[in-house]
Amino acid sequence: MKKRFRAVLLSLGLLFLLAQPAFAAELGEPNITPQTKMEEIRSNPSIVGAGIYTYSLDQDRALDRLYWDAQPLSRLSNHWTAQDAADGLNYLIRTYNAGQQVTFPLYTAEEIAQDTSRDGVELYYMPTENAQPNQKYVLVIGGNAIVVSAEIREGISTAWNLHEMGYPVFVLRYRIGIKATNNAPLEDVARAVQYITEHAEQFGVRAQDYAILSYSSGGQISGLFGTDAVGYKNYGLPKPGAMLLGYPVNTFLEFEPLYNVLLDTGVCQQRYYKMTLSDYITPDYPPTYHWCGKNDLTLMSMCWWAQGPVLEKALVRNGVAHIYHVYDNAPHAVGAGKGTDAEGWLTEAAAFWEEQVG
Repeated sequence: MKKRFRAVLLSLGLLFLLAQPAFAAELGEPNITPQTKMEEIRSNPSIVGAGIYTYSLDQDRALDRLYWDAQPLSRLSNHWTAQDAADGLNYLIRTYNAGQQVTFPLYTAEEIAQDTSRDGVELYYMPTENAQPNQKYVLVIGGNAIVVSAEIREGISTAWNLHEMGYPVFVLRYRIGIKATNNAPLEDVARAVQYITEHAEQFGVRAQDYAILSYSSGGQISGLFGTDAVGYKNYGLPKPGAMLLGYPVNTFLEFEPLYNVLLDTGVCQQRYYKMTLSDYITPDYPPTYHWCGKNDLTLMSMCWWAQGPVLEKALVRNGVAHIYHVYDNAPHAVGAGKGTDAEGWLTEAAAFWEEQVG
């Protein structure tokens, strides 16, 4: 009887060992560096299995893929953010390999059937190493330039920095380009907060006191979400504990007609790109940390003085608790700002947020 039992155990053990290579082949290695080619990253079994989007809208076409697949991560990202992006992607791979879900679609199949532009709107979740219940979370929203999105460059790279500071982080992939009609990006921000709020216990986070950290045009969209007039109250959601805005767009100014023609032809109703954020600031606006650089060529092309400086005046005028920095050397799309005058802003912003929510 004992011999038979041992034989069964040996057989099971042999089957287990034989199964290991097949199982291991389904998982990718967390070995991404800034020099790793995008084709290798995109074919990593864990990146594929986790459902992490590694393109940008302008690169997600057949001919463009041939070019971008041959480029290193540092090219898709940039030299300021590439190492953090690599570290963030590696952590997401390890998280997926440990059996945790990383990607969370925000719209149901029925909702996508009603509006196909909702397909691909999702959250990438970066949990803490030793998750504790009731943690404060950060929702990170990258910028876009109609056809360029920054889920990796600004999203995952920033999420990694915040993860290292001990926060659970969500990165939002929202609708841009021709999909950004009818206030879709604003709807996506609201849906992200709604989803996290409804699943707060599952994620081990608290529904209140969260921070929204966003960049560039993502700052304008999320900034509007923080307002009384068109933001969180209209969706029945908790008020953000703080808005942390890196080189945010305050107004699209001369770009409004172009956006209207491209996105909402013939539509006269109010749209997010027609709204100047500073016009919607009230005394009840969430505490705000915002900054920009004097050598930000993107904001210069949009009239630099109409952006951060005007937003700052509105915050002062309404008595909103805030911090504002203007750096001499902080170009656009630098994310955490490493290697620029803005380096360290995330630490200061997190301390500001903590002070505001207690």
